[in-house]
Amino acid sequence: MFTGIITDIGHVLEVEQRGDLRARIGTAYDIDGIDIGASIACDGVCLTVIALGSAPQNWFDVEISAESVDATNIGRHAWGVGRRVNLERALKVGDELGGHIVSGHVDGVAEVVAMHDEGDSTRVRFRAPEALARFIAPKGSVTLNGASLTVNEVDGAVFGVNFIPHTKVATTWGDVAVGDVINLEVDTMARYVARLQEYA
Repeated sequence: MFTGIITDIGHVLEVEQRGDLRARIGTAYDIDGIDIGASIACDGVCLTVIALGSAPQNWFDVEISAESVDATNIGRHAWGVGRRVNLERALKVGDELGGHIVSGHVDGVAEVVAMHDEGDSTRVRFRAPEALARFIAPKGSVTLNGASLTVNEVDGAVFGVNFIPHTKVATTWGDVAVGDVINLEVDTMARYVARLQEYA
């Protein structure tokens, strides 16, 4: 379980196909505090740590199943060496819940279709898959590349999010460009409400 509050920006150091895809991610996290088997959200994808090291910098390895590759932007050649990825360690009891409840199970991918600056902030518009659009509502929450964000407006399958300067610096959202494919996890609460309405 996660909150969508990014705590580090990692870098993909290596990617290798070994049955499943294996990636090595450089991090500023203290690896002495990470256990083998720990969950870390990498651009919103909950992945299991299978190896750790500290040379030439701190790093951890993860294995990415074929299902995860197909369901996320990883399978769209987004994870090349040098790519910056949003990182968040799993929520611990007593941690501040600063974002919203995030599972790390990506529902699909959204495409960046437009962006423009509004003062120091940047307004970005995304196109969600039609099957997920009904779970996205104005002033509701979404998780995009692991970051908990508030939806500003919705027009069919297109929705907008405003990125303040802090978010652009503290995450990889300062790198965004039109045409990018983004990992999307809809709000769990919205999913349950929609499911209940089917039986109302």
